[in-house]
Amino acid sequence: MNNLSHCYKILGLEQNVSPKQIRQAYWDLARVWHPDRFPDDSRLQKKATKKMQEINRAYQTLKNAEMQYTEPDPDADPAIEVILVKGGAFDMGDTFGDGDNNEKPVHRVIVNDFYMGKYEITQGQWEVIMGNNPSHVKKGDDYPVENISWYNAQEFIQQLTRKTGKSYRFPTEAEWEYAARGGGKKERYAGTNGKPDDYGWCNYNISVGTTHPVGQKKPNSLNLYDMSGNVWEWCQDWYDENYYKNSPEDNPQGPSIGDQRVLRGGCWFDRPRFVRTAFRLWSDPGYRSDFYGFRIALSGQ
Repeated sequence: MNNLSHCYKILGLEQNVSPKQIRQAYWDLARVWHPDRFPDDSRLQKKATKKMQEINRAYQTLKNAEMQYTEPDPDADPAIEVILVKGGAFDMGDTFGDGDNNEKPVHRVIVNDFYMGKYEITQGQWEVIMGNNPSHVKKGDDYPVENISWYNAQEFIQQLTRKTGKSYRFPTEAEWEYAARGGGKKERYAGTNGKPDDYGWCNYNISVGTTHPVGQKKPNSLNLYDMSGNVWEWCQDWYDENYYKNSPEDNPQGPSIGDQRVLRGGCWFDRPRFVRTAFRLWSDPGYRSDFYGFRIALSGQ
């Protein structure tokens, strides 16, 4: 597809609009047409898949033509470290009794072995795979990538999987909480029941002002860094405030359908309440924020 006027038409745009308008039009359409929105209707899912392919081709053509873009090096290594998290059972949710209603009831969950990214995905790793840097704060390759939607992060994961042959994915919400709590321990913050600012960048008594390079604070007991603070982390699950009332015990995957995705961990801007290991945030999967980032997971062998 190389007819630019046709590409603009597919995205519902006039010609010669700004790159920001092109991006916004793309994500508006992705929210409507992403196949995940039609899990129970094979006909609509097939139609949505075809439509998204057309939208993706149009967007990519315009991005290559009008946005600053560096072709990714096919031989470059993103060097993503992962930690083996041994599975087990734990009590998921508001184990301290002072959380929000969507953190209740506390319920027993079992997760299998899995691998978790040691750090949040960085801007340097993103550029190796995607060839661009969407982040608002651009101070170095070791800063977490941010200003990304769930769909943006999913595209990165798909590209990373194709490049490496490994089946990377988002962590589930249950896996995320289990890992943040050092294998399901009763921990208010990732790594501690004490002051969170020893283990993560957050607004504890004084504002930290911005994101920071990954891995500068103390890790939790699994050697995972920044699970509390720095950037919110997208998870695989659709969000349902009442999901805990009906959650299966064995490897819960979240609701089968929804319109919001889960984020965990809090960010540099947040007060300690929001960087608790049990706190649940939700957002439109097409929404981009400089508070939002992610880390990757792999299923255990």
